[in-house]
Amino acid sequence: MPKSDIGLIGLAVMGQNLVLNMSDHGVRVAVYNRSTEKVDAFVSGSGNRENISGCHSLQDLVSALKTPRRIMLMVRAGAAVDDTIDALLPHLEPGDIIIDGGNSHFPDTNVRYEALRKKQIRYLGVGVSGGEEGARFGPSIMPGGDVEAWPAVKDIFQAIAANVDGQPCCSWVGPAGAGHYVKMVHNGIEYGDMQLIAEAYDLLHRGLGLGAEELQDVFNTWNKGVLDSYLIEITGQIFAVKDQDGSPLLDKILDAAGQKGTGKWTATDALDNGTPLTMITEAVFARALSARKEERVRANALYSNSVRPIAGEREQLIAAIHDALYAAKIISYTQGFMLLRQASADFNWSLDYGAVAMLWRGGCIIRSRFLGNITSAFGKNPELENLLLDDFFREQILAALPGWRETLKMAIDAGIPVPAMSSALAFFDGYCSGESPANLIQAQRDYFGAHTYERTDAPRGERFHTDWAGLDGSAISGAYDA
Repeated sequence: MPKSDIGLIGLAVMGQNLVLNMSDHGVRVAVYNRSTEKVDAFVSGSGNRENISGCHSLQDLVSALKTPRRIMLMVRAGAAVDDTIDALLPHLEPGDIIIDGGNSHFPDTNVRYEALRKKQIRYLGVGVSGGEEGARFGPSIMPGGDVEAWPAVKDIFQAIAANVDGQPCCSWVGPAGAGHYVKMVHNGIEYGDMQLIAEAYDLLHRGLGLGAEELQDVFNTWNKGVLDSYLIEITGQIFAVKDQDGSPLLDKILDAAGQKGTGKWTATDALDNGTPLTMITEAVFARALSARKEERVRANALYSNSVRPIAGEREQLIAAIHDALYAAKIISYTQGFMLLRQASADFNWSLDYGAVAMLWRGGCIIRSRFLGNITSAFGKNPELENLLLDDFFREQILAALPGWRETLKMAIDAGIPVPAMSSALAFFDGYCSGESPANLIQAQRDYFGAHTYERTDAPRGERFHTDWAGLDGSAISGAYDA
């Protein structure tokens, strides 16, 4: 039997669908799973699987591959990745390539990249987005790691990736953990998008009283305009699904959201490097609050807290909610690219932000119409500091701003929480404000901790201390940023 082009370890649904996708494109794939019964069942499944061969040991898998060997891991992030790498290493040779296609945390990828480089094994940390359907028919793929390994996998990955306007949603991202970092930020934006859509749904449903059919019509209409995106599309479809008794299935789903941690990683990294990722962080906290279902029910009874219907002309109110969702969505992506910019500087990755936006135009969960506008913005100005400084996004925000502010007013009056929408507006107002109350914070810090401050009438970097309490204190703190 001819040698296989690539090996894949881990036959959960994502792994299986990636293998089938590769096989459809003429790639010969050898597969292995700890449960050999799963290997046999998969290889003997229905359809054309002549490009797929099963292996019952890691040694068999390695022996089945062309050199340099290309082995993709689709196993659970964390210890399972390290255990699989350790088990593989005795069978590999210098120049072989290990590809982690799971949702690994980028610091782990950085460590693995450096450790394997010393062993002359090339390591790729590859973000894959699109869920089961994307894996089967064309995901967004974000490869990073050892750039010398990229040519060996480029044709395979670009063949199986989603394709938009003739361009594969797969291109080189950067060294070490850059690919997994970009995937992490993708997931953070995904958290933000989902929370924003949920808040819009809450305003339309509990605030305006729209039923499932009306909600479906609204979201289907929104999906034909500037909000055109995968998440808006599937939300419209969700409203159409009925339970066995004919009622909307959505009404039977418990309002307690789960999470796997990638949104938290995004928020934590933003805190670590000082990026104001306020909206996405609020989206993570909103899921955490939703999970406290029993507490919320008790508090609801204690405070007799009920939603007050929103009064007004329905079409105008729906239009305002649309604008609030759109503007806040722009802020979600704005903050995500701010985080990418900071990481690129911190790790010296030289990320191409326009290319990153191109990766997300198809196949992935956050694919949406205005990702093309993000690519254009960075195409015009690769050094663009912030999307809000681009002419296109300035025009979009200014047009949506009245409806955005009106939506927050109606939400407050109705008692409907909109933490992501309101956080996004607070960020926008703060970012666009030439003055802030931080001068008072600096005065307080200098008062109780002698942390010093800068003056508006002195050069930046020159620091001052005042004896606020008249205690003749002259010593200053060495920790300016405490």
